[in-house]
Amino acid sequence: MNTQVHCIEQTVFHCAPSLNNKATLEAVIAEVASRRREFNERSHVPKDMIDKMKAAGIFRASTPKCFGGDALAPAEFLRIIERISEADGSAGWVAAFGSANIYLASLPPETQALIYASGPDQVYAGGLYPLQPARAIEGGWEINGHWRFASGCKGADWIGVGIGGTPANGGGAGAGKPLTAVFPAGEVEIVENWNVVGMQGTGSHDLRLQGKTVEHAWTFTRGSAATIDEPLYRYPSVSYQAQVHAAVNLGLARAALDLVSAMSGSTKTVTGAPRLGDRAYYRIELGKAEAMLRSARAFFYEAPEAVWHSILAGEPVSEQQANLLRLSATHAAHTCAEVVTMAYRLAGTAAIFDDNRLQWIMRDAMVVTQHAFLGEATYDSAGALFAGIAPTTPYP
Repeated sequence: MNTQVHCIEQTVFHCAPSLNNKATLEAVIAEVASRRREFNERSHVPKDMIDKMKAAGIFRASTPKCFGGDALAPAEFLRIIERISEADGSAGWVAAFGSANIYLASLPPETQALIYASGPDQVYAGGLYPLQPARAIEGGWEINGHWRFASGCKGADWIGVGIGGTPANGGGAGAGKPLTAVFPAGEVEIVENWNVVGMQGTGSHDLRLQGKTVEHAWTFTRGSAATIDEPLYRYPSVSYQAQVHAAVNLGLARAALDLVSAMSGSTKTVTGAPRLGDRAYYRIELGKAEAMLRSARAFFYEAPEAVWHSILAGEPVSEQQANLLRLSATHAAHTCAEVVTMAYRLAGTAAIFDDNRLQWIMRDAMVVTQHAFLGEATYDSAGALFAGIAPTTPYP
């Protein structure tokens, strides 16, 4: 039986411009660049900046069209995250959660109608791990627990937490997968403990709930089929989340190369040595780094565009296509981190000072490669599929 439905009747909202309004988006990016130190110092992107991102349409990018959203093609949204990340990695990471409403598309349409009742510009954040046990009650679950890495939670309208184990997932197709319970953000306690040296502005604090109940209608299994029949919700959701985080490193690598390129003819060394641009090693490494970035970027966008073409043609996304989505994301994240490292080294001692942005970019880029969706295990799983054998972990 087809469990997807066309959206139930719903008012279409027009309270913010679409991302087609490039002038609004560019104004947001300019402000992000001017405030990135503030974001780091506050350990989160403040609410007024989130509101400006909403006004630019970023957080309606994955809201169903039937609820007034844009439901953008993934590659289009990824390019937006890449651009924001050129200005600031943390802001790019937080803006990436403009894609997170694809998860909410697995909720019953009636629940989604309540979420979007005040408009399509809803910010969803989640702290899924470690999964916490839930006690079954009539019509739902009682939840107690503590979760980590809830990026963007201080600017969120809705927050999801992960519950698992036999009591929560009930076996079957959902066995072993996180069941996510969704709450209005004000009902979830934020434990402010994001004390890190990279991606400081993401506000990836802990979450806590005590004796909280949730109805079944407000829970979904991450990666499960959407209940909304629109093209975006046939795109692999876990792959998409890997991609939005990897796109941050594309932006950071671009920014790093632009910074070190600008140093080629103007920077004088303490020792009186030749300008950077007069040194063969500098020119060689800069050329290599540019080729690495552009090659990784081409693969990165080639994969989602091919999948989107298949979806629009009414074809199912194949395992091979989903594999390339994951592989291209991991490759981009790690290659771009290497590019950032090359730029940092080329800059010499100038890069070690805290007021040099290369210092920040270096730290942020390393954090991206640590994300669970972008780890080295992706290469193992991708290679297994290429070899025609089953991956050792759930994939892609």
